[in-house]
Amino acid sequence: MNFTLLKHEVLATVKLFSIILAVLMLYIISIVYMYNPEMSNTLNKLTETMPELMSAFGMSNIGNTLIEFLSTYLYGFLLLILPLVFIIMSANKLIMGYIDNGSMAYLIATPNTRFKIVFTQAFFLIASIFILLSITTLAAVLFSEILFPNELNISAFLTLNIGLFFLHFAISGYCFFVSCSSKDLRTSYAYSTGIPILFYLIQALSNMGGALGKLKYFTIYSLFAPEKLMTQNSSSIWMLGALFLIGMLCYMLAIRVFVKRDLYL
Repeated sequence: MNFTLLKHEVLATVKLFSIILAVLMLYIISIVYMYNPEMSNTLNKLTETMPELMSAFGMSNIGNTLIEFLSTYLYGFLLLILPLVFIIMSANKLIMGYIDNGSMAYLIATPNTRFKIVFTQAFFLIASIFILLSITTLAAVLFSEILFPNELNISAFLTLNIGLFFLHFAISGYCFFVSCSSKDLRTSYAYSTGIPILFYLIQALSNMGGALGKLKYFTIYSLFAPEKLMTQNSSSIWMLGALFLIGMLCYMLAIRVFVKRDLYL
């Protein structure tokens, strides 16, 4: 791994990382604080007025426990979308961004192999996602214990967040593969943004139930099932395994494509 390049990426990404983290922290603190009977009644009334819309974003069931409440309002939208924004922007910048602005020629001219360069970039992306989700998980646990001591099932909550990491690991692998294999930055952004957003929209439609429920089999988000992860259902194990394999396959293909491809710099 090239630690000089790794350090450069940390400094170049710290602003975006901090913005995403700050928004997530603010939202998490607000959601934890909202866990009280008065606010629950208000949210129930809101759900009743817009049942289909709330179902689309996975917010139809408030639940009776703190972890069910957090699962409904954190893992149906924000913790899926905001990390995705970070992943898309970072994955495209790490490879295709350098190719597009001509900086990749200077990187390749250094005494570093293509494998070393692309492996460093892949490691940085995975580590960034892990750190981002670890901090948000720690914040949720901390504020839950401060405001509602001993009400959060920490073991189940950690399992839920492990599942969230594997989901974003798989998506980041796809985005990194697109960045390594696209012909230009515009194409890379189009595919790395379009497919994950399309999958999320399909998942939202399937959440509305009825005939649309079968759409869940056409999206990667169906492999992330908070209700099964919280109860540590046995079926959640193969779902996590599938997400891990998808992510590993995408990263391996991305590295191979970048090492073998012709770069017109």
